Amino acid sequence: MRQYETFELTFTGSEPEGSRALVDLQAEFTLAGETKRVRGFYAGGGVYKVRFYPSAAGGCSWKVWGTVSGAGEEFCEPAVSHGMVRASGRHFKYDDGTWYRPFGTTVYALVHQERALTDTTMETLRKAPFNKVRFCVFPKHYDFNHNEPESYPFEKTDGKWDVHKPVAAYWEALEARIREMDAMGIQGDLILFHPYDRWGFSRFSMEDSFVYLDYLLRRLSAMPNLWWSLANEYDLMPNYKWENWEEFAGFVAEHDPYGHCLSNHNCMAYWDFTQKEITHCCIQDVNVNEVPELWERYSKPVVFDECRYEGNIIHGWGNISGRELVRRFWTAVCCGGYCTHGETFYSEDEVLWWARGGVLKGESPVRIAFLKEIVDSLPGPLEFMGEGSGGYTEGQLLAMKEKGASEEFRKSFFLTAMLNMPEKQVKAFLTKERVAFGHCGQEAYLKFLERQCAAVTRMNLPEEGRYRVEIIDTWEMTRQTVMENACGSVQIDLPGREDMAVLAIRMG
Repeated sequence: MRQYETFELTFTGSEPEGSRALVDLQAEFTLAGETKRVRGFYAGGGVYKVRFYPSAAGGCSWKVWGTVSGAGEEFCEPAVSHGMVRASGRHFKYDDGTWYRPFGTTVYALVHQERALTDTTMETLRKAPFNKVRFCVFPKHYDFNHNEPESYPFEKTDGKWDVHKPVAAYWEALEARIREMDAMGIQGDLILFHPYDRWGFSRFSMEDSFVYLDYLLRRLSAMPNLWWSLANEYDLMPNYKWENWEEFAGFVAEHDPYGHCLSNHNCMAYWDFTQKEITHCCIQDVNVNEVPELWERYSKPVVFDECRYEGNIIHGWGNISGRELVRRFWTAVCCGGYCTHGETFYSEDEVLWWARGGVLKGESPVRIAFLKEIVDSLPGPLEFMGEGSGGYTEGQLLAMKEKGASEEFRKSFFLTAMLNMPEKQVKAFLTKERVAFGHCGQEAYLKFLERQCAAVTRMNLPEEGRYRVEIIDTWEMTRQTVMENACGSVQIDLPGREDMAVLAIRMG
């Protein structure tokens, strides 16, 4: 047993007489003065398993009862890994306190491909910058994704999927890929339901849905590198109502003993991220500079898990340029949020990264890696600070309209005019004016100028600090130091082209 790593107990017994998903198998683990109760599962072939995620080092006692039984003691060795990722304020941390910054990608049907293709995908991920992958439990049927999977999560009885009969080969293959990701430092953002389906998984009854979730949570909850995404595009699934998704969130949170990250992904209407079980905002939208408004509304980390894909297919969501995708990453990150990659280049063999994996073909991954290297070198996560009129949020401006602005605010005819705008125009105006500008306390400042072709910009640094200032070309991936020992209001000459950024790092 080792801290922050899955510990597994294995027992042999007879085949369950009833459900193979809802077996009577309970366990308690006592470690560092805390007792955690978990549920075991039937793994097939007369094998039962109980899994535990130890969050501390030291002596651990356990007991198991139900279909099989046993008791024992283990010593939990100190951690050599970071542990699970948790929401921490507006950002994320591992269990050991290290900051985690998600730079994700999407491979929906990763585990439903022939082994050779999945092996290729995993090797690609090994060399890519991504530390989170969104993928599905159930197979996907959609454009460029028509293959049959080698196995399914459940058997059929009388032509109907039987959630009480999990297919061991499928779940073992899924777990193997999750463990591979863990060894590469990748979080698996596991999508529990989705609408792109010709097999019937999206039409489970509520009863069957809960049995499926119960089995999944028994089996996978102790794996440290997982997040739960209730759905991909929950609002395209007419079989489930809004209140059903609320029930699913409650069920997952209640039956996951370790509290993995949990959210729900939209097509059109954002999920209600104020729901107490939801840990972060998982969003499909192109408005990646709205992080401050989303913080204001939900007080949780903001991840744009789908902001369209680099590619060339017919669909508008799948044919933006690599440059545009990189721009959206920089904008989201400098506003204090996070972003997720996807790639959809047409191929006659229908192997497109976003659905089936394979190899990456686009221009964005290497530039996302460049951004990730810069952000990972900062002392903490970026918080939005903005500048000018775009530094205000919709909520702040509407509150000033209602309660009255400060005298200093009203001295500016431009700011005063903002207060006179119709309320329905406020958000669009502020986001249009917004500069993607974030900071790590007084240690670092990062400003991204997006499509501006400015010959000069300004940065207001603390008077008492001394900063090294760099100009960054986010597309050419170059960094040039242009000032040292800078402080106060500084003017920085720029080359007059798009996608430039300015980074100021405190010296000493």
